[in-house]
Amino acid sequence: MPRQSTATEICLNNIKGCLTPALTLLKELNDAFGPPFIQSIANTIESLIDMTVKRNKDECAQLMENIHPVLYAIINLHIKAEKVESLSPEMLDNIGKFMETLHKIYTFLEGQQDGNRIKYLFCNNEVQKLFRDCHAGLDQAVEVFEVTTRPLWVNDIDVMKKTAQLMHEELFELIQTLSDSSTSSNGSSVYQGGNESKNSSTSFSMLPSRPKIFYGRQSEVETIMKILNQESPRIAILGGGGMGKTSLAKAILHYPQTLEKFQHRFFVSAEAATTSIELAALIGLHVGLNPGTDLTRPVVQYLSQKPSCFLILDNLETVWEPMQSRGGIEEFLSLLTEVKHLALLITMRGAERPGKVHWTHPFLLPLQPLSAEAAQQIFMDITDNAYIKEDMEQILQFTDNIPLAVDLISHLSDYEGLSNVLDRWQTERTSLLTLGYDRKSNMDVSISLSLSSPRITSESKELLSLLSILPDGLSDGELVQYKLPIRNILSCKTALLATSLAYQDSNRRLRSLMPMREHVQKFLPPSQALVQYLRKRFYALLELYQKYNGEQLGPVINQITLNLANFHQVLQQRLSNHATDLGITIHSISYLNSFYRLTGRGYIGLLDSILCILPGLDDHQLQLHFITEVLNSPAYYPSLDRDQFITQAPNMIEHINNPLLECKFYHAAGFYFRVFRSDIHQAMQFYNKALDASRSCQDTDKQCSALIGISQLRYMTGDYCTAQAHIAEALQLSTSALNLFQEANALYIEALCSIYLGKFLQTMDSLHRGRILLGVCGLAGGNLGHQMANLQGEVHFLKSEYSQARSIYSQIVATVSLDHDPWFHAGSLLSVARVDTVCGDTRDVYRGLDQAKEIYNQLNLSGVMIRCDMVEADIELREKKFDLAKITFQECLHSIWGTDNELGQVQNGNSDGQ
Repeated sequence: MPRQSTATEICLNNIKGCLTPALTLLKELNDAFGPPFIQSIANTIESLIDMTVKRNKDECAQLMENIHPVLYAIINLHIKAEKVESLSPEMLDNIGKFMETLHKIYTFLEGQQDGNRIKYLFCNNEVQKLFRDCHAGLDQAVEVFEVTTRPLWVNDIDVMKKTAQLMHEELFELIQTLSDSSTSSNGSSVYQGGNESKNSSTSFSMLPSRPKIFYGRQSEVETIMKILNQESPRIAILGGGGMGKTSLAKAILHYPQTLEKFQHRFFVSAEAATTSIELAALIGLHVGLNPGTDLTRPVVQYLSQKPSCFLILDNLETVWEPMQSRGGIEEFLSLLTEVKHLALLITMRGAERPGKVHWTHPFLLPLQPLSAEAAQQIFMDITDNAYIKEDMEQILQFTDNIPLAVDLISHLSDYEGLSNVLDRWQTERTSLLTLGYDRKSNMDVSISLSLSSPRITSESKELLSLLSILPDGLSDGELVQYKLPIRNILSCKTALLATSLAYQDSNRRLRSLMPMREHVQKFLPPSQALVQYLRKRFYALLELYQKYNGEQLGPVINQITLNLANFHQVLQQRLSNHATDLGITIHSISYLNSFYRLTGRGYIGLLDSILCILPGLDDHQLQLHFITEVLNSPAYYPSLDRDQFITQAPNMIEHINNPLLECKFYHAAGFYFRVFRSDIHQAMQFYNKALDASRSCQDTDKQCSALIGISQLRYMTGDYCTAQAHIAEALQLSTSALNLFQEANALYIEALCSIYLGKFLQTMDSLHRGRILLGVCGLAGGNLGHQMANLQGEVHFLKSEYSQARSIYSQIVATVSLDHDPWFHAGSLLSVARVDTVCGDTRDVYRGLDQAKEIYNQLNLSGVMIRCDMVEADIELREKKFDLAKITFQECLHSIWGTDNELGQVQNGNSDGQ
């Protein structure tokens, strides 16, 4: 008689049947959009599915029975979110916590397997605690994601498969939609009224007039005219608000070649239309057709009968942007492009062209601000006065050279005089814009007219006030996800766009022009409650990055990058206003500086403000947190007494109970002593403390950091085998924790050891894998990526492939700016000099040496000067100055013998796992 399955086996089989389709959906979701944590969750689920085959214990069933409902809830959230932009930082944090719970479940179940070494690492109390943590994490996920669970029965598998199939179809439909036309904002159309009079197609007087003052767009004009000479030209003029798209279109309309080639010219403003039928009606009105229910076909037929036609559709984004009308508009444009002799030109805000149209190459790039020369020429033509160039440049800097802003401030200067405008700007800022002679030259009048519109509600004014302190603006996704306390926020956004109080840039972010921001900050500043709420949202985003740094966080990194100027402005305001919530502000600044370091952007000036107030802080935890960040940024503030900070730290540690922060401090101190003090003994002590502390609190990431630091010290002393043993452990931990950055960091140290063991192929393989991982987690352009590139150059150098080595080093010099990373910039200059010396090309070697020495002196890094001296000695040797070369080499040897420093450190020591 065949053995019957136990209840536990049946339950586990059901769980596997429900998890398998969920895994497929996770992989499809990751392949399509790459959202944070999904890859890690999918990998863990795959391992858990495999474990259900091997494990038949009740603990396995108890821990896994509630996983799949949470998975389907998360997948559903992502499908809905991708239609807008992305999930909020809070929801992403919840998904990250669920990912950590899955890791704990896998660790617990794996530890229960016979013969598995992990179970020996835990005593029984720790095992029970881990089991309870797994249950608590699952209970929290069930509550957060609002799922309803119950014991699984056999027929649940069919329900789950049907659910998975529906989600698969919805996901596939979403992917297809985004493939056909790029995602855009879901704003409402903008109505500004239309011209109700009939316009004759041949009446020149009915066309808009040619711009009288028009500079700085000659390149665009030439490109468009070349395209118009092609057969069936289709052109899109794109760009942000106020960039002069309409002016450019009007200039093209009256260009001599246009007049000569096109017998019939039409200029239709699409602002009054909300659908393709209404747009067709507007065109019909301009060409003289009788009104009808749907003029789509009659318009196409009319244009087909008129040879050499030129149709301009201005401000087409107002009708194209809303998703409900986009399909109809693109279909209508497709019909228009079937008219072979019709030249079509559209103007649209943003950088996205409508689909279903074969736009003529080369594409016209989105319009950018004018050159300084063009802005000055417009200013001089409008003012018709001779001004000192420096004064004119000073007044134009308030405009960002945006054509509309240049026009407004030029008219104001013409009315009041440049000297008066400059004087008043220093004290009154945008208050001086209140006395123009018409709204075109008076920003305040223009704003007042817009604010008096019935579309501008009190909520719209709140949004405008918030934009005044956000130079980077806000995306549609952020407007929704941040849940700002502003009612009907998308309607507010639409109203601001309609009244030209705001515009959308090429990244489709809602922004205000600089003059507008200055005016609003002065007369309509945002409430402190609103600023504080936004700051908390920014803090949540930075905290999410800090917490899951090393995971697949591309969207989060991108969102932070798009808000860098916003972070600076909001955080600076909180410091300037002496806000009571100083702790969150300091944490935010530290996290932001960490983001700058790891992404290769240097450091932020806001650290200066905190250094001034640090002695007055009585919060030991806050002080230690900031000191840790300062130690991780030793290339900046070279005169700062970091040794004093390290001396004070033990007293702070005694007053707090934060093992994780303690780990971070010990690692940062070890990094400081290793890289910038060249003190291997002290560095080893701190790294060992970091390792002990991380093991006691069972933090895998911090264990990896400590092991990587220790392995670098072993590498520096030439103990490559021991270093590789530590790296092997770090690689195992980082792989199990799915921390891509830590894994890449470990691979870099592995490559360092391999190169000095002569294993060049293994070195290049480790570097290649490491750079791929950095790309996945969004940190390819950071310091670690540059160090990997530098090591690739070193391999080429050791193989006598000097041209390849110099090419890599030169590229690093060009990529890594002196301001962002002076330490690494100097090292790359020195590497170029070293290659040139070996190749016998010593013409510019001394210039590179002098630059590197100057940087090292500014950083108080006298120990690293040995590298410069060695290159100089090599030059003397090759120039047959043997006595000088001998003396210089001897001095280098004495310097090395007199310290714990190794040349490997000064060549490759600037790697940080935090």
